Formats: sequence, structure tokens, C-alpha cells
Amino acid sequence: MTPNTTLSTLRLHCHPANHGGTPLTLSVTVSQTTAGLHLAYTVAGDMGALRVPVATTPGPADNLWQHTCLEAFVASEGDAAYREFNFSPSGEWAVYRFASERVRETAHAEAELPPLTQVTLRANLLTLNTVLPWAALPLHQAALSIGLSAVIEETDGRLSHWALSHPGERPDFHHPAGRSLRLALKTTP
Repeated sequence: MTPNTTLSTLRLHCHPANHGGTPLTLSVTVSQTTAGLHLAYTVAGDMGALRVPVATTPGPADNLWQHTCLEAFVASEGDAAYREFNFSPSGEWAVYRFASERVRETAHAEAELPPLTQVTLRANLLTLNTVLPWAALPLHQAALSIGLSAVIEETDGRLSHWALSHPGERPDFHHPAGRSLRLALKTTP
């Protein structure tokens, strides 16, 4: 998963409505590769204070957002339709298609996303690297609108919600304004 072009490293911010008790720093490095969009998530802090799902057989699974989960919401610039990608440190993942805000299409898009995820867990660091294949992304325009987010579960079951931006009083990763990263594609895949 070697990126061709690193675009930027972006910091995620905890939503003030449900800040966890464990001090953490979350960031995502975004790169374009020949294979797709490379996302490198980093969670820094006391991993012993968090519930990190244990490694299992990689594959699709639902409801990953109910526990520690790293996410991306991707739309073609100006389009109401988008895809939601969920990645668990367990190796499980999910892909959902939405026609518009929270209007989920009935078909899963899981076949479009092979398990290209690498996870490293240390005492004070969790990293998750994944590549979203170009075929899995909505590429109707020459630019993408991206929302990067995370749900972090602490050992007491408390959840905190992290994102590039929080457009509402309550955490809502589906809100179009949350897709605040604009990415002009370097080449048409």
C-alpha cells in the first residue's frame, strides 16, 4: 500500500456532545495511488483505555460503527449520492451506498471493496491503512467530497465521535457538510 502522492495529513476533532475521557489524537493521511484512494488512520493515546475489536477473519460485517471503527464518506463533487466505508481494527469492513442523505440503497457495494486493510496496534498507537479501489468510488466528476470520521469506544462502553468537521449539535457523519475535504483527482482512474 505505498502511496504515489500524499495529499495531506488531517486531524479529526471530537464532537463536544460526547467527548470521551481518554485523551486521544486522531489523524488521517490521504493519498492517491494507482490502485485507489489510500487512507492511513492514526489513533494515538492509551490503547488500554479503549475497546479495540480483536483481529478476526477479514470480511464484510454490519454495525461496525457501534464499536471502535474508522470511516470515510465519499461523494462525487456536487452529487447527493455517496458511499460509506467502515473499517474495524478487527479486519472487518462494510460498504454502503446512499442515494441521498441517509437514503440507503438496498444493494450493498461490498463486492467493490476487497479487504485491503492493514492494522497495527501498540500500547499507545493504533494505525489502520486501507485503499479504497477506484472502482468502489463514485467517480462522476473530476473531484470528490470526502468526510473522514471515527467512532472510538472506551472500556466503560462510552463512545466518542471524531470527524474533520461536525456540522450539527449532535454527531452526524452523514450530513453533506461533513464531507468537507475536496479532492481533485490527479488523473482519471
